[in-house]
Amino acid sequence: MAFAPEDPILERYFKGHKAAVTSVDFSPNAKRLASASWDTFLMLWDFKPQPKAFRYVGHKDVVTSVQFSPLGNLVASASRDRTVRLWIPDRKGKSSEFKAHTAPVRSVDFSCDGQFLATASEDKSIKVWNMYRQRFLYSLYRHTHWVCCAKFSADGRLIVSCSEDKTVKIWDTTNKLCINSFTDSEGFANFVSFNPSGTCIASAGSDHTVKLWDIRVNKLLQNYQVHSGGVNCLSFHPSGNYLITASSDGTLKILDLVEGRLIYTLQGHTGPVFAVSFSKGGQQFTSGGADAQILLWKTNFDEMNYKDLLKKNIKRLHFDAPPHLLDIYPRTSHHHERKPDSIEINPKLEVMNLQTSDPLVVDILSSESPNTTGILAANETPPDDSSPHFLNPALAPSSTASSTVSLEKKPEDKGDSPFTTAEGQKSIPLAVTDALEHIMEQLNVLTQTVSILEQRLTLTEDKLKDCLENQQKIFNREQRS
Repeated sequence: MAFAPEDPILERYFKGHKAAVTSVDFSPNAKRLASASWDTFLMLWDFKPQPKAFRYVGHKDVVTSVQFSPLGNLVASASRDRTVRLWIPDRKGKSSEFKAHTAPVRSVDFSCDGQFLATASEDKSIKVWNMYRQRFLYSLYRHTHWVCCAKFSADGRLIVSCSEDKTVKIWDTTNKLCINSFTDSEGFANFVSFNPSGTCIASAGSDHTVKLWDIRVNKLLQNYQVHSGGVNCLSFHPSGNYLITASSDGTLKILDLVEGRLIYTLQGHTGPVFAVSFSKGGQQFTSGGADAQILLWKTNFDEMNYKDLLKKNIKRLHFDAPPHLLDIYPRTSHHHERKPDSIEINPKLEVMNLQTSDPLVVDILSSESPNTTGILAANETPPDDSSPHFLNPALAPSSTASSTVSLEKKPEDKGDSPFTTAEGQKSIPLAVTDALEHIMEQLNVLTQTVSILEQRLTLTEDKLKDCLENQQKIFNREQRS
């Protein structure tokens, strides 16, 4: 099957992470891409002139979220090591770290003016930080379970958050209050986001659904049931007319929100897809997943009128699991002459020539002094006038920014480990030691469980023995009588 010019196409693969990719984000000019991974690294990909990757080493556990600042001069990352890191996205990679929460941090998000940063954590809180004044501002507490994601609205006046307590909450950043809450009885949202106009929010559900709410009337507008696995991430096209979703079923889905229907199913990853993001202009989008690959796609589909696209592709349609319109509540007011089906694209059949050699990787090892990072303890929430400051490397003089060591090596280079210290001594990364400790804890639990089972088995044997003895006594009495 030949693809039409209006279909999304896969431009190339990026390989460099050693484990699942958890988050991706374009730079504002769409010339670079940042990615986060289970391998504890943050990576920065330069597209032109020669593809090159920078691997930033600093976090001690899984990196869960990454985002460029609106100016592109700063990258924020969140990690299960309970910290947030701020990076200068260049060869030197100056960075600073602050302990933002008392539990793993699940997401970071800059406000559109770059002045504020919102962080969401498994400690059930959302925290807001001032990037210019370099200090903690306030916390938002209303969730009763882990907070998975928190995002600013385009005007910065609202924050939307989702939690494993099965609620999606809207917060007013002026008075720091929760002004609305949507509850889902079936599952919880893994990811939430405002549409570009700020009138609607979309949620990616663990129950395989994608829901859109109109926050002006507090009403569920659309409920898409097009995935066969949990939905992990979503991204609005800058026009607000399209939404792309990433799911554990291994697919990406592109939804036309105006027509209220699924228009594309993209199959490119070999496992669950955890991250997806449109570029700021919408000409490209990228995805990352459990296969440790990052796929870069060209959009194409937004260059045509949707009805013209449908007419051109009506003979090429693959029938997808029905229904689509029936999955939307309330039903759209559009009257369709023909029920459309989605176009399924499997780029593996078309883009084998894109399997180019892996790019050169530049390892950037972050080395910091506690005296220069201004770390704010996660359990410290003092009043605004006495809040300790953290270091924003974009604003710090070069003499106080964290020192770095840059090592350039090709993928086939088997030289120094990225975990080699400045003194040349190799150290075991904390992520590995934490994993070993976790294994030991699980073994202890298993040992205790086996011990309890043995005790219960002994008690059962004793009770069975007593029961048999009682039956024998009763039998002897009956015989005597």
